[in-house]
Amino acid sequence: MTKDIPRPQRERLASGLSFERPIKELESQLTELQALALRTRLDISSEISAIQNRLQAVTEETYRNIGAWETVNVARHTDRPAAMDMIAALDEFIELHGDKAFADDKAIVTGLATLKERRFMLVAHRKGRTTKERLACNFGCAHPEGYRKALRKMKLAERMGLPIVCWINTPGAYPGIGAEERGQAAAIAENIMAMCSLKVPVLVIVIGEGGSGGALGIGVGDRVLMMEYAYYSVISPEGCAAILWKDGDRTSDAAESLKLTSKDLLKLGVIDGVIPEPPGGAHRAPQLAIDEVQRTILRELRGFDGLKPEELVARRRERYRHMAAIPGRFPSV
Repeated sequence: MTKDIPRPQRERLASGLSFERPIKELESQLTELQALALRTRLDISSEISAIQNRLQAVTEETYRNIGAWETVNVARHTDRPAAMDMIAALDEFIELHGDKAFADDKAIVTGLATLKERRFMLVAHRKGRTTKERLACNFGCAHPEGYRKALRKMKLAERMGLPIVCWINTPGAYPGIGAEERGQAAAIAENIMAMCSLKVPVLVIVIGEGGSGGALGIGVGDRVLMMEYAYYSVISPEGCAAILWKDGDRTSDAAESLKLTSKDLLKLGVIDGVIPEPPGGAHRAPQLAIDEVQRTILRELRGFDGLKPEELVARRRERYRHMAAIPGRFPSV
């Protein structure tokens, strides 16, 4: 019966996530019944409806209780909508290239975007879909020229009076020798400093992986949101386990300790809100997830209307001075 299953679902059944096994089994049963109904014209609608209801219940229950390491794997899912999928759904997008110094880093895409007559500058990590695209984009790990490109476009947006929307989806900045020689750490630091002073609204959304300084290089905003099953962390769980315990089997423990899920970070005050995903994660219904991100962007941009540049900068700086601080623990200076 496997040949009757649509290709995207067949690939998910073959390679997906281990904790999704009960969901996959029900999906397989549902697909086989639907194929049987088409071939034989038998009326098995009641059986199909029962499995559909069971599938919905199991999916919701499974995702209601997933842990931090499972969340990381959902954020990395190959079917999860990424920057280029979301860009394709915009009304208009004009890509802007290069840092005017060294190269055009494909791991970061920038351009002028329009959504429902709202214009903004888009800055996003780009991972690619195919193996060829992923190699060209370095799997979303940007070089310093990528961050310099991002900053040039942000400053252009400031001159044009356009808000900035940043989509974060990277395991981290590229740590290679060439990147370090060209000033990787300095480029990220300069972006963080400059973004604190931009006189236009900055909306940041973590759409998948939010790894370390690679995320922070485009992650300073007036509002920072996360998709429900994205993660945002100072280091990857694998890197944390290797450093703390020198044991790859402790990756799950590291993920729990890092408090990297949207639920944890909202509670800690690191982010301002969570964008809900369809039942079973964005990889199961990419278009629904993209629609929700678009609605969120429009709502958040409307919230910036009427704010003066000086007020934006003052609020943004205050936000980061006191982020996640426990009242009374850190005395005023």
